[in-house]
Amino acid sequence: MGGSQALRRSASVAARGKAFAWLVAGLERAARPHPHLLAVLTYHRVDEPSASPLLYPGLISAPPAEFEEQMGFLASQCRPISLTELRAVRRGEARLEPRSVLVTFDDGYRDFAEHAWPILKRHGIPVTLFVPTAYPGDPEKAFWWDRLYGALVSMGPRGPIATSTGELPLATEADRLQAFRRLRGHVQTLSHEGAMGLVDEVCAALAAPTPDSAVLGWPELRELAADGVVLAPHSRSHPLLDRLPHEAVRDEIVGSLEDLEREIGVAPPVFAYPGGAQDPYVARILEEAGFELAFATTRGTNDVRRTDWLRLRRINVGRASGLPLVRAQLLPWWPRPRTPNGGGSRFSNPTRLFHVSSK
Repeated sequence: MGGSQALRRSASVAARGKAFAWLVAGLERAARPHPHLLAVLTYHRVDEPSASPLLYPGLISAPPAEFEEQMGFLASQCRPISLTELRAVRRGEARLEPRSVLVTFDDGYRDFAEHAWPILKRHGIPVTLFVPTAYPGDPEKAFWWDRLYGALVSMGPRGPIATSTGELPLATEADRLQAFRRLRGHVQTLSHEGAMGLVDEVCAALAAPTPDSAVLGWPELRELAADGVVLAPHSRSHPLLDRLPHEAVRDEIVGSLEDLEREIGVAPPVFAYPGGAQDPYVARILEEAGFELAFATTRGTNDVRRTDWLRLRRINVGRASGLPLVRAQLLPWWPRPRTPNGGGSRFSNPTRLFHVSSK
């Protein structure tokens, strides 16, 4: 384990300790309610890592028991709001109440319906599920990070593989994890076409089978929508939008909204940037298409009096977070600098491509 990994592991252990929980509780008692502060929590998967060994486990935000604990806290100590309520605030038709929290899920994994939604529903917490719309109708379409993880890590020991990043040993589990991390990092530096080509190259070289889709299908999504889940666009194919040719950006953004409207019947003009990737051209497309809100992956909260509504900050919840760390990031006393995207905490989210702590 490298020095940075050891430091993160130590910080994660400390954040789950009794002393940190005691400190957070004291700060909560001392904090003054902030009537203009919006916190947006981002989740991806709620499951046990062993339940889907072929899927990249770094996207698991919490096992079901911990997610239950987190939602119990939100229901009893915060004011969970719906996307409809936030859109009313955006239009000046309503005011934000203190301790307002919006819960969002990205990517539409199947475990949302199995584990997350029953817990959310039991606690009466509204939720918005951002769907990459090219995936629900294609049972053989899998996210590239799951394909790469399944090919490299879960297939067992084998000889080294030659890639555009050099030869990668795959003899031990540690080798295979290191290869996955190295290729994952390299993908971040490539154009979308180049990145997908690299993933295809590695999977073909290893003769890796294409994993079954882990994304909810349209019939299941329609059932969730009828049950109260708000579905919103997350692009079509989940690319980094600032790595696409300009002519493809509009299709990814507007096309995903049209897909939801066709399949579900209605969809809000609200967007979540895949991987948080955006630039002025991407934002202009959203504005021209009439989108009211867009969510980035920059970590922090939002002062709705001066925020950029097309670059809203979110607080990603990872498996290492735990309830005390989630509670700490909801505190209103963290400094909020004057930045181009408006009010938010001073802590940035260092991850770009995956917008989760370990992705």
